[in-house]
Amino acid sequence: MASSSSPSSSTAVPGWASSSSTGTPTASASASTPPRTGTGTGTSAAPGPSPGLPNLRDLRNRIPKLEPRRRRADPENPTPVPTTPPTPPLPDLSTLTFQVPKRRILTPKDHDLFLASSTFNLILSFIFRLSESVQDRPISSVKESDLTPSVRQILRILSEIETLCRDSPPSDQGGSRFGNKTFRTFLDKLTSRSPPWHSSLLSSSPPSAIPEVQTYLLQSFGNKSRIDYGSGHELNFFMWLLSLSQLSLLSPSDFPSLVLKVFPAYLKAMRLIQLTYYLEPAGSHGVWGLDDYQFLPFLFGASQLLHHPYITPRAIHQELTLEEFGQDYLYLNQVAFVNSTKTVKGLRWHSPMLDDISSSKNWGKIEGGMRRMFVSEVLKKLPVMQHFLFGSLIPAAEGMSSLAESQPEQNDEDDVEGDIEVFDDQDGKRHVHQQSVGWGDCCGIKVPSSLAAAEEMRKRGGGETLRRIPFD
Repeated sequence: MASSSSPSSSTAVPGWASSSSTGTPTASASASTPPRTGTGTGTSAAPGPSPGLPNLRDLRNRIPKLEPRRRRADPENPTPVPTTPPTPPLPDLSTLTFQVPKRRILTPKDHDLFLASSTFNLILSFIFRLSESVQDRPISSVKESDLTPSVRQILRILSEIETLCRDSPPSDQGGSRFGNKTFRTFLDKLTSRSPPWHSSLLSSSPPSAIPEVQTYLLQSFGNKSRIDYGSGHELNFFMWLLSLSQLSLLSPSDFPSLVLKVFPAYLKAMRLIQLTYYLEPAGSHGVWGLDDYQFLPFLFGASQLLHHPYITPRAIHQELTLEEFGQDYLYLNQVAFVNSTKTVKGLRWHSPMLDDISSSKNWGKIEGGMRRMFVSEVLKKLPVMQHFLFGSLIPAAEGMSSLAESQPEQNDEDDVEGDIEVFDDQDGKRHVHQQSVGWGDCCGIKVPSSLAAAEEMRKRGGGETLRRIPFD
């Protein structure tokens, strides 16, 4: 019987060749020999490339080269960021005839004349210069020694307004979330205290300027008949400051103090008034608006944070950041206040616009957007500006309408139960609200205060913890 082959056999294994008579194998250089697996008791043949498959080098050339995904560029906003107009010269007071400010935007044409006027540029310049004066500055950067006598007097007035509010507690409305009528009593007290305040504040100005200047302050805390408050009232407060500036009682060197000391004092007083009397939001967009009441904390606050080294727009979702830095930055402080007045937890549920804005790359994007919003959502909004008041320090444009002497001034304040004629849309549609009947379908039903909902929940023992949306 023939014996089986062994490793010492002279028969060469395919793919291998003997280098000597001792049988030491060496790799064969031939690539033409087909690969085969050994089946005997000897060592197996090394596997080679299988027939029909490309070698690795060819395969490497066939695989598409992986490249990082190119990030799609953010869409550019076609509306340019409004720039700060040149500072207009101060008026010559000897040429002015002081007057009680009145509404002059009575038609859409009047509004167009205002937008093309020097007064529009005066307002824009004042607000934007205030914003620029606090770039990269926290509230604590303004020291007590930096305050001028005029600024100190303004702060004393705001402190006394808080006292008036506390001395006029709301009446019991049985848990109603609509405006409390005691707010009207508070405004009456404010009106009676205003003349002596302004006599002291305007001691170096003509006495005839007092009725004009104080009108803006009296219109800064809400509407007496509707018991509501909105960005138009906030604007009136800054028109009060602009009037004082026009009288040379405030200078550009006071601007940081106005934003970082006076404005927070005004916000503190307003929050107390809103929480006390459940002021309804004026012209609220609900959750689709930036804020039910305020706008300028976001413009000035974004300017404060413009180049902050570590507080990013996303930081508004971090409770510890709001708590630690809220007292120094208006934007964070306002977000913290908004969170505290809602009945649900999470910006994306109660303030989706603020939530969307927080995804911006940097504060520069937000500051530019707030400038756009101030122009488009405040100054260019007819329903807001129809209530704007013009006098001699903040004059109406040439050609704007004026109420006839025989026609009573509709100030929304005089006849609490009377009819109010207003514009309600961008097309300038004018109609009459019958307050005794209620608001019509044209402007929707009255909007209860979200602050009132939160306060009533706490009064009923709902606790301090906000409820979560079930699918949050």
